[in-house]
Amino acid sequence: MGPTGTFFIVIIAMTMVAFIVATWMKTRATHGHVGSQPDAASLRHIELLSAENEGLKGKISRLEERISVLERIATDPAARTAREIDDLR
Repeated sequence: MGPTGTFFIVIIAMTMVAFIVATWMKTRATHGHVGSQPDAASLRHIELLSAENEGLKGKISRLEERISVLERIATDPAARTAREIDDLR
């Protein structure tokens, strides 16, 4: 291998190292390093998502109750369902 071949190998190696370093720096800037503390915006976003999650859990519970009532109405004999409706009046 002559000086030209060595030159190309050195250029390729430098390019690869530069790409790896640039990727590492971009990843660190985007995601932060391990153990970093979330900023105020991230904490607020987490709080909002937690509140929304609680609200959705409540909705799911209410919908499950309604579905169980509908299932009971659909599977109960018609006479008993009519009697229960009359009792509510």
